[in-house]
Amino acid sequence: MKIAVVILNWNGELLLKEFLPSVVKHSEGATVYVADNASGDGSKEFLQQNFPEVKIIQNKTNGGFAKGYNDALVHVKEDIFVLLNNDVEVTPNWLAGIISEFHKNSDTAALQPKILNYRNKEFFEYAGAAGGFIDKLGYPYCRGRLFDTLEKDLGQYDDTATVFWASGACMAIRKDVFFKAGKFDEDFFAHQEEIDLCWRIFNMGLKVKAVGNSTVYHLGGGTLHSMRPRKTFYNFRNSLYALLKNAPGKQVGLLIFLRLILDALAAVKFLFNLKPAHSAAILQAHFNFYSHLKPLLKKRKNLQKKEKYFHKSSVVMAYYLRGTKRFNEL
Repeated sequence: MKIAVVILNWNGELLLKEFLPSVVKHSEGATVYVADNASGDGSKEFLQQNFPEVKIIQNKTNGGFAKGYNDALVHVKEDIFVLLNNDVEVTPNWLAGIISEFHKNSDTAALQPKILNYRNKEFFEYAGAAGGFIDKLGYPYCRGRLFDTLEKDLGQYDDTATVFWASGACMAIRKDVFFKAGKFDEDFFAHQEEIDLCWRIFNMGLKVKAVGNSTVYHLGGGTLHSMRPRKTFYNFRNSLYALLKNAPGKQVGLLIFLRLILDALAAVKFLFNLKPAHSAAILQAHFNFYSHLKPLLKKRKNLQKKEKYFHKSSVVMAYYLRGTKRFNEL
């Protein structure tokens, strides 16, 4: 079983300088690639001068996370793709648990390691933590992170567990499954396309897991800062995209209506927090979603679906009304 670590990069020369050395040092037995999304900052020259052992895949355009990986991975021959952000520090033997899980269980299609915060290494990181889930309305959350509340890593998620989605910050996936599931949906551009892909994997009857004996540290916000309204736009819009495409049953219209109400409340909350640009981003996300209903419904028609994709009916209600702040309290 051959392993490829594939790092997507766009104008990330400074991040490569900081984080690539750990990847090269600790990825024994794997081939390391950097898929460059038409950077203009000298990333390619830096790699050629300092890491000649790293293979460069040069994408012609910056098509975002989804298209960037779709374009690059057709050139990668290894059996397992480990998709890694350019702002992730890996640890010694981080690939061992990942490889072991793929060897032991043929129905494990994708997985992630434990993702901790690079700036505060005792805590989980927002983008994936210890494995992701979504509730009935399509809101994502993680073992170790509910909305903006991050748990301290006390070993509570050091197990190997079946989850619903693996983080795009560090996702390992079988090559054949990636292409059979239809790759990333390029309409997402960036954010939550990994949830959409893992949803399709779930509907194929395969498993996504989190491997607690592998650890990486994610800086986060390396390309699109978490406080930018553009990220709010993509998160809300793409969550709706994934829900309409993949949710089973005839009540999906009701789910979308309930999302409209809850997202409106989120927009009001941003206003009260004096962040009107984020409120506007939620409004734009919904308008964009409704303008794309026809192609989304076509995709929905062509995708198989399974029931009980959600871990809890409403993480929103649990978090904001009941005050639940930890995953194991849900």
